[in-house]
Amino acid sequence: MIRLKIDGMTCGHCVQHVKTALMDVPGVQGADVDLKTATAQVTGLADPSALIAAVEEEGYKASLEAL
Repeated sequence: MIRLKIDGMTCGHCVQHVKTALMDVPGVQGADVDLKTATAQVTGLADPSALIAAVEEEGYKASLEAL
């Protein structure tokens, strides 16, 4: 599992945009985005840099979060 810190989400629509972007990355099996904690948990074998790039293309800031 990869956990990302997402900055810039303010509503449910933001959450859906981020989740859709993450699910479109090759290798992603699932994505759970939480507005309250400003995090995303991604399952699968996706490249973390591709996940960050996908989120940033949607206009949000993303970084890997240490577990």
